[in-house]
Amino acid sequence: MELMEAIQQRKSIRGFTSKPVPKDVIKEILSSACRAPSAMNTQPWEFVVVSGEKLNNLRAEIVEKLRSGAAMQPDHLVVGWPNESVYKQRQIALAKQLFKAMDIPREDKEKRVWWLERGFRFFDAPMAVIIVSDKALTEAGPLLDIGAAMQNICLAAQEFGLGTCIEDQGILYPELVRKHTGIPESKRLIIAIALGYPDPDFPANHIRSEREPAENLTTWVE
Repeated sequence: MELMEAIQQRKSIRGFTSKPVPKDVIKEILSSACRAPSAMNTQPWEFVVVSGEKLNNLRAEIVEKLRSGAAMQPDHLVVGWPNESVYKQRQIALAKQLFKAMDIPREDKEKRVWWLERGFRFFDAPMAVIIVSDKALTEAGPLLDIGAAMQNICLAAQEFGLGTCIEDQGILYPELVRKHTGIPESKRLIIAIALGYPDPDFPANHIRSEREPAENLTTWVE
């Protein structure tokens, strides 16, 4: 797959088959992630790959914690949007697309909870990549560099017929992630990526979220 094609075709996958991903494939994808640019070549990323029984146990406990109403205490500030903003409008537009595709009416609270929990279950993917950084670094400092590595993972995955979904739901209860993965307290959980072979019959996988045209976001200074 050509690079420009991969960039244009990449989308979030929210339904996966149970087919396992070969470890050699993951190694190649993570090798590509490590070629991302970083400030002064500091390379502030580390990867924890979770699958099998460990992942199943982790997602089960996360959902149990979510249902209990326990407060989420992520290691860093997660994304948020002002209510009266274009950013919130874009988020709502995507939610409407997804709920329509999944046939989830606005008044169907049970289905909406089911959909919410899918995110906290890593969308039932057979594998998840947790990206962490060292707490010796500032909280915000490594985020740009880690974002570049994250993008490389998502683009490289397509070369192998894999799909990805970048999601912070998987790291909102960091104490559970540490319990099931052995990630030490000295590491800051940044983001999770659900990874696996896309289920072609899953309705949400047919969604392509809209993008603001580049000309609306660009200022030319000549």
